Amino acid sequence: MKEFTIGKNDAGQRLDRFIAKAAPLLPASLAQKYIRIKRIKVDGKGAARDYKLTQGDIVQMYVNDEFFDTLTEENAYLKITNPTLDIIYEDDNIILINKPAGILCQPENAADLHAIVNTLKAYLYQSDKWHPQDEHAFTPALCNRIDRNTSGIVIAAKNAESLRIINEKIKHHEIDKFYLAIVHGKPNPPAQKLEGYIFKDSVKNQVFVSQTSRPGSKTAIMEYRTLATQNQLSLLECKLITGRTHQIRAQLSDIGHPLLGDGKYGSERLNKHYEEKHQALCSYKLTFSFASDAGPLSYLHKRTFQIHEIPFAKKYFPALRY
Repeated sequence: MKEFTIGKNDAGQRLDRFIAKAAPLLPASLAQKYIRIKRIKVDGKGAARDYKLTQGDIVQMYVNDEFFDTLTEENAYLKITNPTLDIIYEDDNIILINKPAGILCQPENAADLHAIVNTLKAYLYQSDKWHPQDEHAFTPALCNRIDRNTSGIVIAAKNAESLRIINEKIKHHEIDKFYLAIVHGKPNPPAQKLEGYIFKDSVKNQVFVSQTSRPGSKTAIMEYRTLATQNQLSLLECKLITGRTHQIRAQLSDIGHPLLGDGKYGSERLNKHYEEKHQALCSYKLTFSFASDAGPLSYLHKRTFQIHEIPFAKKYFPALRY
C-alpha cells in the first residue's frame, strides 16, 4: 500500500487523474475497478473517481508496487488490459503465437504498447504464469522475429533454459520454417533453390541481393515451390534455409516475382490493382527437427505446427488446401 498526502499543487484535481500520475503503469480500466471496490480510498473511505481532492486529503492505494514505476519498454506490458494472443500451442516452456500483419514483434519505443512481446508478458503476468517480482534477470522473450507487415508463427520462451535451447536450435537450422507467399506472375521453374548473398543498407532499412559476395554481405538460401497459379498470381510455399532480414521478399523480387502488396520490394504498378495493405507473406508452418540433444524440449522433436486459415490465401486461392 502507498499513501499520498495531497498538497497545494495537487488539490483541485479529480481522483482518477491524480491516480494516473501517481501510478503511471496502472491501466485506466484497472484504476476504475480499484476505485469501485475500494482498493483506492480517500481518508480511509471509498470515493468516486470524479471526487475533487482537497489539500490535506490522504489517498491510500492498495496497488502492486510495480504500477508506480516510470513507463519504459521493459515494463510497458503493465499498461495492457485484457491481452489477446492467437495462441497456436502452449506448454510450460514455450508458446507459439500467430502474429497478425501490421503488429511489431519487438517495440521500437515505450509507445509501441501492443508489440507482441508486450502482449505476451501481459498475458503471462495476468494469468499468473510469470511472476516478475521473483525474477532477477529473465523475462519471457521471443526466439524469432518476423517483419511488422508479415504474419505468422513466432516462438516465445517462458523460461531461460527454453530460450537458450530454442535460440541454439534456430542458429543450427534445427527448426524448419515454411512460409506461404503470393507473388506476381508464374515462376519458371515452378520449384527452385535460390542461393546468393544479401547486403543490408541500414540507412534505407532495405536489403540487396547479389550473386557475388561483398564486404558485409551474408549468404541467403531458400527454396520455393509453386502450389497454384491463377489470374497472374501464384501461391508459393517457401522454406528458409538461412533467415536473413527481408530475405524472401528480396529474393523473390530479384527473380522477377515480387510479393503481392509489398511496398518496398514489390511493384507499385502491379499492386495498385489489388489494394492490399500488407505483403502477402505468412510464416505458416514450422517443424522441430532436432539433430542434437534438446534436453527438456526433446518432446518437441519431429512435431509440426501450422496455421490453417490464412486470409490472403483464402481470398485469392479459396479452393486450395495447403
